[in-house]
Amino acid sequence: MQHFGSRPQRFNFFDASGTPARLHVAGVEPLESSMRTSTSSYVHASTSAVQASFHKYVSVAVLVVFIGSLKVNGSSQDIPMVARVSIADYRGNTLLDTYVRPTHPVENYRTEETGIQHAHLSHAPRFADVQERVATIIKDKIIIGHRIWNFLSVLGLLHPAVDTRDLALFQPLRKKLKSRSIVDLDSLVHCFMGRNVRIMYEDSLEAARAAMDLFRSCENIFEGIIEDNYWPCDLPPTGYAKYYS
Repeated sequence: MQHFGSRPQRFNFFDASGTPARLHVAGVEPLESSMRTSTSSYVHASTSAVQASFHKYVSVAVLVVFIGSLKVNGSSQDIPMVARVSIADYRGNTLLDTYVRPTHPVENYRTEETGIQHAHLSHAPRFADVQERVATIIKDKIIIGHRIWNFLSVLGLLHPAVDTRDLALFQPLRKKLKSRSIVDLDSLVHCFMGRNVRIMYEDSLEAARAAMDLFRSCENIFEGIIEDNYWPCDLPPTGYAKYYS
């Protein structure tokens, strides 16, 4: 976990060259299986404080289609284009859930995974309009999500790193599962909350709500670590540094 020292207004995950900042790792007590109680000394956020600040949080998720592919280091990599954006508030209420009209011809709608077809996108709101709407909603908010760098990159948005809570990178979850790699959201929700998501199709609104529920179950731990001037997450991929301020 990155130690802040005196807590700054702005924290950079990366140095000027895009290289990850060196981490100072502090021990974190394992989470209890219920995710609602812990013996960790980091847990000190009061219920009243949570109630007073819940409006600061929004949860985000996207679905993408593919508009082509690139050769990267000898292998083919699909090029994503945002197709659906969903944002939920702290209580799971829908703030935004919209398809997005693609700006490039779509080569793969990923229909088997997402249920998205040409008809869903052909008359959807324009990308620029959705981008502006999303920017307005998340401004001055703490955004919750899983692989938040994907959300920011496909929408071409910048967000303060200290105002992200990325469950894909949250170290206590990964330590509990003894995983060194990113664990999918549906697996995290199943393991820690006993719920099944994405049973038939990927659903960005379901994902946003599930991410918020999972965050709320470990919110005191997450925010308690930050209040103790440590950063409880691993770094996002260096190639996405430009989407964090």
